[in-house]
Amino acid sequence: MRVALCLLLFVLGLQRADAAKLDDAAERYRPYMIEAIGSALAGARDLRARAAAKDLAGAKQAWISARAGWERSEVFTAGFVPELDAQIDAWPNADSGFHAIEAKLFGAGSTDVDGFASALVEHLDSLHGKLQDMPLTPQGLLDGTVRLAYEVGESKADGGESRISGTSLDDMRNNLVGIDFAYRTIFADALKAVDARLADSAATRIEQLKTIVAAKDLPHVDVVSLRRASEELVVVLQDASAKLGLHQPTLEAKSQ
Repeated sequence: MRVALCLLLFVLGLQRADAAKLDDAAERYRPYMIEAIGSALAGARDLRARAAAKDLAGAKQAWISARAGWERSEVFTAGFVPELDAQIDAWPNADSGFHAIEAKLFGAGSTDVDGFASALVEHLDSLHGKLQDMPLTPQGLLDGTVRLAYEVGESKADGGESRISGTSLDDMRNNLVGIDFAYRTIFADALKAVDARLADSAATRIEQLKTIVAAKDLPHVDVVSLRRASEELVVVLQDASAKLGLHQPTLEAKSQ
């Protein structure tokens, strides 16, 4: 009995050590998300200034720049800050945020976006101010990685969110930059230590997706392969969750 108890305590100690390593790895994600949201905020401020100056071309370019930073950070936005996510990136009901501005700039050819642009700056600034102290959990970041991987293959493959601006392919590319960074920074080493085959499988699927979205434009994206690789990555990461001592991610966003 004493030996069995000692063995149990030893195993539990290992599990706590592994959990601590994942917590430390999740913390390494923080500078990345601060930089990405900072980039989105800088782009939004530039957008507001250029739109106020009636510089349509400059406002469009600033929108694209802001959008890139946002899309790179979507691994965490929907799950950790759902209210701000809805205000910043509501779609398809684009009553505010990026897509309301997109419809004006790229659809109507109008720079009359002062209210929308100011709100976008305010919301991104609010989010940026929260990031230094926001609790980050490996579970929440794995959930976000899985949901974003699924979204790339399903809801973005048929034209995507940014149809009016024609930048949906850039959205997918930036999403995959975020997915790749989150996987390599937080989960890859821990998964490799317990199941190298599964770790390699996840890395391979991510590289496949990156190759597919490297197409010259959206019509040349192999949608069938994109969806397949996306779904396979989701399954691999869901399988990996148990190996990492985490719950299996679902495809529904939940506040962390």
